[in-house]
Order: sequence, then C-alpha cells, then structure tokens
Amino acid sequence: MGNKAWFSVVVGFVWLILVNVNNVGAYPVEDLVVKLPGQPKVSFSQYAGYVDVDFNAGRSLFYYFVEADNEPHKKPLTLWLNGGPGCSSVGGGAFTELGPFYPTGDGRGLHRNSMSWNRASNLLFVESPAGVGWSYSNTTSDYNSGDAAAANDMREFMLKWLEKFPTYKSRDLFLTGESYAGHYIPQLAIALLDYNEHSTGFKFNLKGVAIGNPLLRLDRDIPASYEFFWSHGMISDELGLTIMNECDFDDYSLETPHNVTESCTNATTEANQIVGDYIDQYDVILDVCYPSIVEQELRLRKLATKISLGVDVCMSYERRFYFNLPEVQHALHANRTKLPYPWSMCSRVLNYNETDGNINILPLLKRIVQNHIPVWVFSGDQDSVVPLLGSRTLIRELAHELKFKITVPYGAWFHKGQVGGWATEYGNLLTFATVRGASHMVPFAQPSRALHLFSSFVHGRRLPNNTRPSIDD
Repeated sequence: MGNKAWFSVVVGFVWLILVNVNNVGAYPVEDLVVKLPGQPKVSFSQYAGYVDVDFNAGRSLFYYFVEADNEPHKKPLTLWLNGGPGCSSVGGGAFTELGPFYPTGDGRGLHRNSMSWNRASNLLFVESPAGVGWSYSNTTSDYNSGDAAAANDMREFMLKWLEKFPTYKSRDLFLTGESYAGHYIPQLAIALLDYNEHSTGFKFNLKGVAIGNPLLRLDRDIPASYEFFWSHGMISDELGLTIMNECDFDDYSLETPHNVTESCTNATTEANQIVGDYIDQYDVILDVCYPSIVEQELRLRKLATKISLGVDVCMSYERRFYFNLPEVQHALHANRTKLPYPWSMCSRVLNYNETDGNINILPLLKRIVQNHIPVWVFSGDQDSVVPLLGSRTLIRELAHELKFKITVPYGAWFHKGQVGGWATEYGNLLTFATVRGASHMVPFAQPSRALHLFSSFVHGRRLPNNTRPSIDD
C-alpha cells in the first residue's frame, strides 16, 4: 500500500473516532472501556473511571456506566446502588444482577445478560462510599463514614459526573438500589431535592425512586425476619411463638436493643443458628455454594460447579476472581492507586457508623412523595433478611399517614402469562410490589420479571393485572 493510501486510511480512522466521540456528546475518551477481557461483542458503549468528590482529601469514587443497548439518547439515566453498608454496586448490580454481563464459570470471561436493565435505561453504578471496591481516599479518617457523608459524597459525585457526561444533565433521572440502599437512595434523593431547592441554575431531573428489599425501619424489619422463618417452616412453632411472645422489638436499635429478655435472646440465637447452618438467608429456596470446591475449580481453570438449575450460586467467587485479574482492572481504568488489598464485594477497610442503621427512613420517603416523585418498593418473596412482611406493612402505614387512597387494590401482576408477583398502589405515587420466586437480589434470581418491573417503573406504567401480553413481555 502506497503512502497516499496509508494516509487515507489514517485520516479515515481519525475521522471515525471524532464522529463517534461527537455522537456520544464528547464523553471522556479516557474513561471509554474499549472491551473487557472475555467480553462478547456488543453494540453499546461502556465507560469506567473515577470522579474526585474531594480533591484536597484525595477522596475519589469509582463508577461503571453502560449505555442503553438501543437508542441511548432517548432513554433515561438510572443510578443503582447496592447496600451493605459497604458493598460494591459494580460487583453486585453491574456484574451479578442487572448489568449487561455475568462472569463465566471459569472466572476469566463474561456472559451476556439478556435481561439487563440497559434494555430500558442507561445505567450508572458507583462504588460508594470511599473504601468500597476501588473507591478510595488518601485521608485515612475518610474511611470512618456514615449515611450523611455517603449522601453528600454521592450528591457531589452526581454533579461532577454530569459535567463529564453533559448530555445527561437534562435526562430523566431515576434512583434505584437494594438492601441498605434503602438508606442510601432516599437520603441521596433528599440531598438532590435540597440542591434543586437552592440552585438558581442546573437542577436534577429526578423522576422516580425504586428500592428493593430495603432496610427502612429496623424495629419492623427485624421481627419480620423471624416471622418469615416461622411462616416458611424454617423454625418450630415453639420457637416462633417464644420469639413473638417474649421479644419486644419496639424502638429496637443495633447498639442497645431495648426490652430484650434472656428468653428472647436465647430464642433468637437458636433461630439464627438453625437457619444459618443450612440455608442462604437471602434466598431460602436457593442451594448454597461450597467455596472450597469452586475456588479449587477456578484455580484449575475448570467451569465452577452449578448446583441450582438456572442460577449460578457460586457467581460471587467467580466475580471476585475476575475483578482481581490485572487485565480486567486495566480495561476498567480501575485501581489507579494500586490499593494494598484485593477487590472484594464488601469493604474490609470501611468503618461505617452502625447506629445509622437505626434511622427511620419513612419520613424521607414521605418527603420524596410529597415532591410528586413516584416511589416504588419491591420485594423478592424468598428473602428472609429484609422480608416483604415488614416492607409491605411499612408502605401501607406510610400511605395511611399521607392520607393516600388505594388506587390499585392488592393483587397479582403478570409477566409472560404467569404471576410475576403481587402489587398495590396508593395515591398514584406509592407502589409496593413483590417479585415471585425472587431473592434479596431480585434481578439475580428473577431477571425477566425484574426487568418487566423496572421497565414499568421507568416508563410510568402500572404492572399488568391480567395475563394479556404487555410491551415488556
């Protein structure tokens, strides 16, 4: 090939890059993820990197962003946060539950998740607070964190991330998450609403909040776990009745449980031991993974053991193996400071204020709804850790306090001609829904039903109460 031909090829290649960058709104090219190791070919773009939330302290949060797989410019932006507190939204939400990829059984590649939520929205995952995953701080005291600091950092993150991705400033924004994100997401929503109230310029275009199996009020969520154990035949009548009769969970707190008798303590301890020895409490119908087997198989480059049909119960081990491969971290622009510890799903360095778990989140949900922002609470019905029994009661009581009437009576919703779960709606703004057969991590256990629920949420549609096919089927 002559010099002129080579010149034409180079010019054409540079022009193609410039056109692509222009098409995505001049997003940060340094954060573009060209391809992850072992990744199947896809048509959508991915970005990953850091946002400095406090430059002076050297505090920075790691993010992973994946565009919608079809017409991303027409779809909203959804933030997802996992809970813990202190667990990774990149490892959990992005690569286990609702993102576009799952790790393969050998821990060295990726499968495509055909039920990824990026079919309905652009997705943003953040490892928050600093000390989680690859997020870090150069100031050691920053690892002593809590709800208020986490919310403030996430508000700062969102402001700076939108400077990186300016075309999303006017896009509809949805906040979602699960478990302890029942604290993270409502508190972030309030922080964004407060910002909007005082801003004379840019305002967050917040359109909805959805939280799955969320910790909302400890003194209701704790007894609901024991009621779940008993109602599902996991503990005896005698033990269940002892807990219900002897334990006073009113004003229960993590650090100083009130009115706890010796009989109550003995009964709850026995219940926890009985259940914990044999069952995955986050999904009581799922088989458990045997770490010694799967870790040996990963070392031997064999496909890890699959015990439950259709669900990879050992995915957490495969995910940790994959994220600690140097080539994966390089592709994600992660671990830029060479942290002195490996990536793990839940932080080993974060010292989170445990007493923040006592905060009653219902007043925050009330304020969000009063700002005419829809709130959905959804529950996998096989979760005993934050079971639907507590969440359903709390949402009903919140609706009563708001003086909301029932706009959709409690009943089944359908997906692909089958019951997807049960749902009710109050005042056209407050929805509670269960997902049948789902665990604490709803999209992991029931990906198709979870996508249907999420699509309905972001499109402002009610869940279908008949068996006729819907747009999400």
